[in-house]
Amino acid sequence: MWALTAAYGLACLYLYYMQSVQPLDYNNRYFQSDLPYHISMIVEDGWYYSFTAYVYQALYFLCGGDTAGIALFLAAVTVATLLLTERLLRRMAGAQHRSWATMAGALLVNLVMPFYLKWAGSYRYVSYQSGNLWHNSTYLCMRLLALGALLYYQGLSEDYREKLTGRQWLVFALLLVVCTGVKPSFLTVFAPALALKLLWDLCHGVRFRQVFLLGAAVLPACGVVLWQNAVLFGEDTGNGMTFAPWYTFSLHADRPKLAVLCSLAFPLAVLGASLLAMTRQQWRQLGAVREDVWPGGVYQLRLNRAYIFGWLMALVGFAEALCLVETGSRSRDGNFLWGYLFALFWLYAVSLVKWLSLRNVDIMLLTPEGGRPRSVRLLLVRAAYVVAGGILLYQFYCGVFFFARLLCGETYFMT
Repeated sequence: MWALTAAYGLACLYLYYMQSVQPLDYNNRYFQSDLPYHISMIVEDGWYYSFTAYVYQALYFLCGGDTAGIALFLAAVTVATLLLTERLLRRMAGAQHRSWATMAGALLVNLVMPFYLKWAGSYRYVSYQSGNLWHNSTYLCMRLLALGALLYYQGLSEDYREKLTGRQWLVFALLLVVCTGVKPSFLTVFAPALALKLLWDLCHGVRFRQVFLLGAAVLPACGVVLWQNAVLFGEDTGNGMTFAPWYTFSLHADRPKLAVLCSLAFPLAVLGASLLAMTRQQWRQLGAVREDVWPGGVYQLRLNRAYIFGWLMALVGFAEALCLVETGSRSRDGNFLWGYLFALFWLYAVSLVKWLSLRNVDIMLLTPEGGRPRSVRLLLVRAAYVVAGGILLYQFYCGVFFFARLLCGETYFMT
């Protein structure tokens, strides 16, 4: 698995370098990406709209005007994202040590693409929505930092009800500031989901002081958003935003609603199987602060919290992408999609762990008294588990196929 990870990193290094040296020609369809335009805006125009601008500027001059340093930096970011995904899977699965299985799961999550159905959308990427992409450098950097912020938040969410230290608060706030400075999209899906989660906690007995302290960690990042808003939507830019449902999803899809479902194929299949597998006891204790229940219950309910938060972020991101559109020169760029795309990446990770937990469906469906479920229900859950696995396998194939063709220089508008 380490050899595969190294091979993936080298492939990304080649891809990013080839992207970076392409001419600034919107008609160019060879190694198409946003990277040469991002570099040009920073090096030639001095337009510092993201914290990545300072990194790119330094690497560009350190390499004597060559883009190899930027490509190496982005490849390192991509591999670090894979390793952080592995840590996320390990934490949620309760594994103590890294293994080939957790590494394989991380590689799968970082390569999986939407369920390609030509009838829904002919373009493998732009007709759908995916948390994995290789053409936008600010998204790649934001995704790594967002993963770090969410992993840190997971640790805080377990203990903040009793105590939240000043150091914990400062580290979390700083992570959100840096991530937002790279790209504000993560904050747009995380902050509303966190607000809903904190409201739930407040209504279930958590002290207001603790809820307020954790929520206040988002405020410094909001200041960064105000600066970015002035740069991107200032009076001189001619850009703004408006309410236009389904506009973004309809830009390149033949059947936008079906394309949305195809983009969520594996998480939806896992959700269906999970609802079938949940017992009455688990439904009752879903909102409990502590769980001391029958065997398997503690793991299941802890996973449910991360799983529910993943779906909550995805729904917030979907609502924003569904309704909001930029006006002006960027009206067709779909920039309100970025937060939703990261939420999809996170959702696929938590759905993978949730799917793996369904292997123990016999234990999960035990009642507190030790009784077994009806055989029909057990068969339905097992069938749903197999179907979800088949969908995941096809989506992984779609991702490997797409990435391989990108390495051949094809456009992300490929069919």
